[in-house]
Amino acid sequence: MKNSISTLRRRVINALGLTLAAGSVAFSPAHAASYPTKPITLVVPFATGGTTSILARLLADRVGQDLGQTIVVENRPGAGGNIGMDHVARANPDGYTLLMGPIGMAINPALYSNMTFDPIADLEPIGLYGGVPNILVVRKSLPVKSLADLIEYAKQNPGKLNYASNGNGTSSHLAAEMLKFEAGVDMAHIPYKGGGPAMQDLLGEQVDMLFDQVPAVLPQVEAGNVIALGISSAKRSEAAPDIPAVAETLPGFDMTVWFGWMAPKGTPQPIIERVNKAINTALADPEFQDRLKSMSVTPMPSTAQEFANFLKAETERWGRVVRESGAAIN
Repeated sequence: MKNSISTLRRRVINALGLTLAAGSVAFSPAHAASYPTKPITLVVPFATGGTTSILARLLADRVGQDLGQTIVVENRPGAGGNIGMDHVARANPDGYTLLMGPIGMAINPALYSNMTFDPIADLEPIGLYGGVPNILVVRKSLPVKSLADLIEYAKQNPGKLNYASNGNGTSSHLAAEMLKFEAGVDMAHIPYKGGGPAMQDLLGEQVDMLFDQVPAVLPQVEAGNVIALGISSAKRSEAAPDIPAVAETLPGFDMTVWFGWMAPKGTPQPIIERVNKAINTALADPEFQDRLKSMSVTPMPSTAQEFANFLKAETERWGRVVRESGAAIN
């Protein structure tokens, strides 16, 4: 049913593009050649203040300079990113509404039974951006100093601990679920609409712990506001070499979050190629690379087709993880 709805939507959009004289200019070669002629909106499907927003604004500024137009970042949080992603999937495919696509594009189809769009069928890959690990942080008053301490405390106090996440099905949710499974502990999940609100409640000691990406969490760690117990990449991060990898306590643990830019399905290829070129130009700049490296972000330049292939492979991989974890949401 989901795929048939997506197919019908694309057919209606294509029909409108062919029949509306005024609207058809949005799909014409001349329009694509002159793109962009007005500001572009980049939708972030999470609340402001989180890693996705930080990285979106960083790249939007560089891409906007390259394109000669302002790129306005708009936060549309909710439903593990589905609200913002659905908004872009339904937008006019003219290149003026784009998406800062999170790893949730690959996770959510298996996680949610009531998806209103199909990330592969209804969105057009532009290019990958980068990958970044999560840091596991806990409130200052929690009586633990290491991941081993946390696991022991959780086992001695089953069901007492809770963990915040950026939303159901987000990387921070599944990272904690992986931790629960690997460590054999029981903790309650408290989902938020993004990393910003989740971190605020952790700072207020209303929740016990949180997995979130390095750029959003590291400043709080360095300020001494939270305690870092581990990083979710297979090895320690150059941006935070003193924080041990979770894999040092739980061998094999590895979860790197990725981001990429997307457009509504049907966006003209010349526009896709123009934005892709601007993204890759930024990612190739040594100064920009250093900025990303300081936040433990690894650049992931790609063609649109490479991103499409990557998304399909990740969707299959995370589908298996979700099914095995039993984390499906009705």
